[in-house]
Formats: sequence, structure tokens, C-alpha cells
Amino acid sequence: MAIRFVEIKASDNADTLNAEWVILENDGKAPFNTRGCGMTVGRKGSNKKSMLGIIDPGFVLQPGEKVRMLTGAPGKPAHGPIPEDGVTNYYLSLPKLYLSGAGTVLTLVLRGLPVSKAEFDPAQPSGVAAK
Repeated sequence: MAIRFVEIKASDNADTLNAEWVILENDGKAPFNTRGCGMTVGRKGSNKKSMLGIIDPGFVLQPGEKVRMLTGAPGKPAHGPIPEDGVTNYYLSLPKLYLSGAGTVLTLVLRGLPVSKAEFDPAQPSGVAAK
């Protein structure tokens, strides 16, 4: 599977949950169904990870397609404006921000196995640390 993180963006304000997101892209040749996938967050160099939740009902990423996973919920003005730039939005509806600065490691998992992993680096234009 060729699912990859192409952007990680932190929010400047703890209240604007929809200003924090990740964008995933399917670089593979087959569709990828995210139903049942989970997202973990941890720190670089640490084995301790926290599960943010299970993506349910999920979505299907077609080859070459991108999706933005926003931290907040739709229809909540307090969570901030929703980006509208042609990338499909999916809402995690989490209660708070999860990016805790440089070195935050995000992993998309399916049945406990890693599908894709990325490290947050705010110095990079995409927010994704170079490998």
C-alpha cells in the first residue's frame, strides 16, 4: 500500500480545531479503504503511542486521490473555518489538538499494523519531516 502523509499542519490556537489537519494521498495503483484504520500519535524516539481513534465509517482513497483529515467537527463555528480548496475533508471530531510540536510522530494503522508514518516538522513547508 502506498498511502503517505503529504502535509501536516498545526493550529495556532487551541480552540480552532479545524486549523489542524493531515493530508493523506494514495500513491498506489489500487483503492484503499480506511474503514477500521486508526491514527496514533507519539514522540520521536519513544515507543509510547496514543490512539486518537478508529476511522469509522471511513472513506475510500482512489489512486492519486488526497483527503484532508481535520481534527475538529463540521458545523461547529468555534472550531474555525473549513478549508475549501478542492481537497476532500474528513472530520476526526476530536476534543482537542494532538500535534505537540516538532518531533510528533503520526502513524496510520490497520489492525495494529502501520500503513503510513510521518514526523511533524514545522520548519518544512509541508510540515512533514524529510526522511
